[in-house]
Amino acid sequence: MPDTGIATIPDAPRYWLNNATVPACLVDANAAFLQDVPATDASSLLATDILIEDGKIAELRPTSTGSDSSSFTEDITICDLDGAMVWPGFVDMHTHLDKGHIWPRAANPDGTFIGALETAATDRIARWNAEDIRARMDFALRSAYTHGTTAIRTHLDSSAPQHQISWPVFTEFRQEWRGRIALQASSIIGIDGILDEFGTELATTVARHDGVLGVVTYMIDGMEAAIDRMFDLAIHHCLDLDLHVDETGDPGAVALRMVAERAVARKFDGRIVAGHCSSLACQDEADIDATLDLVAEAGIAVVSLPMCNMYLQDRTPGRTPRWRGVTLLHEMRARGIAVAVASDNTRDPFYAYGDLDPLEVFREAVRILHLDHPLGDWPSAITRWPADIIGLPDHGRIAPGLPADLVVCRGRNYSEILSRPQSDRTVLRDGRPIARDLPDYRELDLHMGKQ
Repeated sequence: MPDTGIATIPDAPRYWLNNATVPACLVDANAAFLQDVPATDASSLLATDILIEDGKIAELRPTSTGSDSSSFTEDITICDLDGAMVWPGFVDMHTHLDKGHIWPRAANPDGTFIGALETAATDRIARWNAEDIRARMDFALRSAYTHGTTAIRTHLDSSAPQHQISWPVFTEFRQEWRGRIALQASSIIGIDGILDEFGTELATTVARHDGVLGVVTYMIDGMEAAIDRMFDLAIHHCLDLDLHVDETGDPGAVALRMVAERAVARKFDGRIVAGHCSSLACQDEADIDATLDLVAEAGIAVVSLPMCNMYLQDRTPGRTPRWRGVTLLHEMRARGIAVAVASDNTRDPFYAYGDLDPLEVFREAVRILHLDHPLGDWPSAITRWPADIIGLPDHGRIAPGLPADLVVCRGRNYSEILSRPQSDRTVLRDGRPIARDLPDYRELDLHMGKQ
């Protein structure tokens, strides 16, 4: 039976998780439970007892009301966590499940962004049939589930004819994984790829599969017209937008500002997510301020992909990188812009590493983006904030009445959580511990050309 390393969590319909440590920012509960947490100290860790009943969180109460078994008069199993941290299930809102795990057969020759684009495109044309995508997507989802993820949004390469292959496979997986991982998908195609009749075909395909319209908004001639075309398609087909934006260190890349301007001008009322936004960090302060004011006015949410951006951006063979490649999350938060961090690519030409483990993403984001001292409410960046951004208000938080989809880590505080990978975590789904055996890479050997 799975073990936290502190106490064995029972595979039972009803029990207490006693003496847990829970980030206050991840708790939705009654005011009485949180009344002692200072409003300015969202990073407070709460000593909490959690009652699990019939797969749901039935009750939360401060451990201080009685942390020993004598305070529990009911005949019920008590699991003493001895301060182990409990998080809600993770929400990974920007991934590429269709690209994942092709590195053994399609390695990036030099680690550059151009190398990634060319290598991935070559592999897609040659190898991405339904069977190949199905095998790699299944492997990725099993990995994410084992790590404790409850919701994923993936981008699907959607140039013709790939859109006719990948979207039906994704829809099959969304149904197959229902109740384990809530799956969403967004298209990804260069913005110039939607200017002709194919734009209508793609938007129709995305709408038919209950998806999100996504494009890569790199700078092209006629950019304003292209952005208007994107909004026309989204409005006509009632689609939200999830965009790859300014994934470059070129300060002249200002697609984020242009998208925000058009969103405001057109009074677009759908959701807009902008991923990456790397070039913003290379612009001068006046341009940054003007852009962020527009982003806030437009209600655009921003997701940073710290591991992938640090891997790709400012990479030149033989030269040490001069910047981190990430966007300005602190400044965005100060303006009330919704933000999150996510995995992005895994073991493909855009990022050679990764395993769809949001806790790893958070650990690295803290270091790369300086989210610490204090950590404040940044644990929300892999839980409740992305859940809210992509419209899943019951995910990424701990509250009575919600499913007991929890991640129990041996670490008792942020120092312990962030210093080790928490490989011995216990994942609960509907209150019951799951097997934590990650899939073996050997399963994919046949799809890597190995016999």
